[in-house]
Amino acid sequence: MNKIAIVGAGSMAEAFISGILENGLINRNNVWVTNNSNKARLAALEERYGIHGTYDLDAVFAGADIVMLSMKPKDAASAIESIRQYITEGMLIVSVLAGVSMNSIEALAGKSLSIARAMPNTSAAVGKSATAIAVNQRVSEQQLEMTKQLFGTVGLAAFVEESQLDAVTGLSGSGPAYIYYLIETMEKSAVEIGLEKGMAKELIVQTLIGAAEMVKNSSKSPEQLRREVTSPGGTTEAGIRVLEEHGMQQAFISCIKAATAQSKRMGEALCSTLKVGN
Repeated sequence: MNKIAIVGAGSMAEAFISGILENGLINRNNVWVTNNSNKARLAALEERYGIHGTYDLDAVFAGADIVMLSMKPKDAASAIESIRQYITEGMLIVSVLAGVSMNSIEALAGKSLSIARAMPNTSAAVGKSATAIAVNQRVSEQQLEMTKQLFGTVGLAAFVEESQLDAVTGLSGSGPAYIYYLIETMEKSAVEIGLEKGMAKELIVQTLIGAAEMVKNSSKSPEQLRREVTSPGGTTEAGIRVLEEHGMQQAFISCIKAATAQSKRMGEALCSTLKVGN
């Protein structure tokens, strides 16, 4: 890939800028970013990464083979309409706009486009995102490879059907918050059983990292790994019994289903607001 034009300059855009440069995917002189009106933010990104931040849209889009849409979803209509004249059918449009369908993007742009729509999560900021990507039929093999490389700079990437993105949002898009909630809860319990908060945090974080690595590298299922730790009459069994009494597993299942349903509702409402079909 030769040049990327990023529309929107928030934290997700910065995560990709950082990932692109750290992995040497595109020369920093060929990374261009623009936003609606926050000049200070563009200047900060220019200074921090040595890229181009400007409102000269001719310069932003000239020669770009990738255009990333990274503005707030509610601003999608005005943003896409303001750049539609610069977008060509030969470009790959990469969208990280939650709830904005590929059909909606084409409708707003007023032309047929090659689109990759993705749902990364906030762990992209540390290169550990779990990202699901859907592409339309106009995406070429070369563009598909570009998409893999781009999202590989911020973590793991997997391809799904667009209809599955609401489920991905509920599972991994919102997933970091569920883990933070668990850590928050474990920290509170640590204080109540007499542990110092700072030390408890280190123990909790390392425990989660270790458990995640075990699941990742072991051929055993999470259930099997759990059972191997749970000795009859032991401490783990006592703790797990309480979790089961409080319906912890079902609560998590309901949580993810609720987030998935909300993602679908928000997408439908957004499409209605943008006055385009889902």
